[in-house]
Amino acid sequence: MPLLERLKASNHVDHIFMSDRSDFLFEEQASGLIQAMPKAFLKEHWQKNNQLIFIGSIGAVVRLISPFVSSKENDPAILVMDSKAENIIPLLGGHKQGGDRFANELSAALEAESIFTSDSYIQRKISLDCFGKGWGWERGGDNVDWRNLMIKQARERKNVVFQSKGSKLWHKLKACSNFSFLEKDDQISSGNIDLYIGQEKNSICSWHPSSIIIGIGCERNTDEKLIKRAINESFSEKGLSLLSIACIATIDKKNDEIGLLNLSKKNEWPIYFFSALELSKVKVPTPSNVVLKEMGTPSVAEAAALSQGAESGRLIQEKKIHYAKEDEFGAVTIALVELDKPFAPHKGELHLIGSGPGKLEMLTSDSRQVLARCAAWIGYGPYLNYLEAIRRHDQVRIDSELTFEKDRCQNALDLAKQGVKVALISSGDSGIYGMAGLALELWLNERVDSRPLFQVHPGISSFQMAAAKLGAPFMHDFCSISLSDLLTPWNQIEKRIKSAAIGDFVLAIFNPKSIKRYWQLKKTVDLLLEFRKPSTPVAIARQLGRPEESIELHTLETLPFDQVDMLTILVIGNSQSVIKNNKFLTPRGYLSN
Repeated sequence: MPLLERLKASNHVDHIFMSDRSDFLFEEQASGLIQAMPKAFLKEHWQKNNQLIFIGSIGAVVRLISPFVSSKENDPAILVMDSKAENIIPLLGGHKQGGDRFANELSAALEAESIFTSDSYIQRKISLDCFGKGWGWERGGDNVDWRNLMIKQARERKNVVFQSKGSKLWHKLKACSNFSFLEKDDQISSGNIDLYIGQEKNSICSWHPSSIIIGIGCERNTDEKLIKRAINESFSEKGLSLLSIACIATIDKKNDEIGLLNLSKKNEWPIYFFSALELSKVKVPTPSNVVLKEMGTPSVAEAAALSQGAESGRLIQEKKIHYAKEDEFGAVTIALVELDKPFAPHKGELHLIGSGPGKLEMLTSDSRQVLARCAAWIGYGPYLNYLEAIRRHDQVRIDSELTFEKDRCQNALDLAKQGVKVALISSGDSGIYGMAGLALELWLNERVDSRPLFQVHPGISSFQMAAAKLGAPFMHDFCSISLSDLLTPWNQIEKRIKSAAIGDFVLAIFNPKSIKRYWQLKKTVDLLLEFRKPSTPVAIARQLGRPEESIELHTLETLPFDQVDMLTILVIGNSQSVIKNNKFLTPRGYLSN
């Protein structure tokens, strides 16, 4: 019961079921439980895209589900977990239904061990039949072809891949060393490829990034059937796959068009609306005075598609009008825009990770879970090195230089907008002098309907680590100040130092000194000495949580400036702070009351 409640509280599961509640004497203990007999439960929930977790014996689960098992295309993902959450086994649906990915997230969050038996995990290979989900792509092709491809991969034969759309960062993974990547369109005409990644409809195993925008204009009350047929015909004429649809774009006057809204909802195609004024400013090849008179803009379908694809789109099908047949109603105009980069922010995720001081045991379970979920990790190289031991063979690492913070954040956001699940990694806590602020600013600059999921995951900051090592220096009011004047004028930093000194705050000093910024620390100490005693305790904490860790205790008067650098955090006490038995204490006043 505690494990079930833990899974529910952490949002890993939507509902918890139990066949017998008689063991639970108190009703409040069993709150949230749904009583159901196993066969009735399975009959109701045995659906593809579902993920079911069973707590108990794997043998019992096998016997329980055996009458329901039909095919990997239609079975749900089945995970089995022991009651102490020490082991998690993906039993069914590991690839197509996402069971393996879910097991990785659960094992990271619960500090459990996932037991995989599939060839791709054992041999540390890319799971060709499911890896595209992490990049925001949709899978196409015949199930028999996919089975044959996975057999070929298991037998360690060379897989030939052609990719025309979507990020190719995954090509560089060691797990792809046995792949052959074709670079030219004319190389695929001979039918010599095993996997195709692009927007065209293909008869072989395929992944389809979201690269086609559909511009739509229609008469009032045009029915869903007609709109769907028009889209199908347009895509068929262009040889495009419906799985490559990024979104629908139209005029805001169609925001209550039932047929259009129903089609968007059923197929999970986002729909974007533009005003007549916005559309009227877009140059199109086939403007219409009739449309201008009716809608206030000379174009709807073409202008809307081009507006939505303004960054990298080109019109590949001018507007085409489709009229109703006998069993249809209305008329619809279709235009198509092709994007250079996929656009799927509704699938993308941008996670800001605070990796802590460096030791893996200092990484929070929340951060571990999200790192297991993400297809791409982006960060400053040395910070990524600390996490390398838990990076899987199918996860891309993107190293960035120390001073390229904006480029790093923009790169992460761009990937997430393409539909990729991205981890943007800082040391310490990403919300404390980390990447969270800059990434959030860039995210807020995006249109509301173009923003991927954005989440900040807390980490252990170096000042927290310093406090734990020193004793209890931050038991009373404190503040942190960075001495870096690269983004903040020094006169503003100086005002904050004086204010903290006057307020008698304990101070955590970040970025105290670098090769180019050598005088600011001395100036800071001089300012503090105007308000504090020379004997005020100061701790030099360097490389916390790492093999080179060192901690020294000094005073404002004896602080050795030459031992301080950018890998150091300083803790400066207030008027009450003391050093006793090599421990740093700022008393709260409990013993004096």
